[in-house]
Amino acid sequence: MEVILRQAVDSLGHAGDLVKVSTGFARNYLLPRGMALPATDGNKKRITMEKAKLIAAEQGRVDAAQEMAKAYADLSITFAARVGEEGKLFGSVTAGDIADQLKAQGLHVERRQIDLQEPIKALGVYKVAIKLHADVKPEVKVWVIKG
Repeated sequence: MEVILRQAVDSLGHAGDLVKVSTGFARNYLLPRGMALPATDGNKKRITMEKAKLIAAEQGRVDAAQEMAKAYADLSITFAARVGEEGKLFGSVTAGDIADQLKAQGLHVERRQIDLQEPIKALGVYKVAIKLHADVKPEVKVWVIKG
């Protein structure tokens, strides 16, 4: 199914782009959230006329995300964890733990915005990306030390 994006979608495209996606993804995710419109002739004409406003709005969201990213630029958070032999943790540090630690420092981040492929299960320093926008992903240093 072809849809016209109304805002940037991670790994899909930017505002005003005509993209082909699966019918289920469009029907269940993009369309209900107002992120896209069906690619009909009327909507194509409408988007052409609205494209300048869409681009300006998208640029505003990017600028706001970049402003927020400055707060994360030199941020470092530390977790003290119980450790077994060979430096393996009893448990792990998850995206939820990182979000809670950031909230404690006054930065509001949702768990799903933290780009952690799998939980951290060993001591060390990790760089974890935070998805503020499709184009803005600052990194935070996460220190996992013996506690």
